[in-house]
Amino acid sequence: MNKTEQHKKAIIEALEKSLGVVTTACKLVGIGRTTFYQWLKEDEEFSDKVIDIENIALDFVESKLFENVKDGNTAEIIFYLKTKGKKRGYIERQEITGADGMPNNFKVEIIDRIEDAKD
Repeated sequence: MNKTEQHKKAIIEALEKSLGVVTTACKLVGIGRTTFYQWLKEDEEFSDKVIDIENIALDFVESKLFENVKDGNTAEIIFYLKTKGKKRGYIERQEITGADGMPNNFKVEIIDRIEDAKD
């Protein structure tokens, strides 16, 4: 196993320990984030392992969320309903109106700053 492969293996192990936190894993192994993302882009097997760890971390966090929901933690209940209960109407929506309560008409103008800087 060459040095790069050893580093990739070490990064995978560090990601498992850090629940997928890239900066922490890179610091533990002594690899730059740029190198990590280059490997992620170029090495499909490495990328697959990283994705697996991300899913494991998400599963862990979801389990903690559900524990807090079961305990009646209001913030977690609201968060869950806003993210997973949208189809049932658990969303926040802002309506912007004028002083008289009538809808405002907005005009959005996109400015190309690069072209403006050249002029």
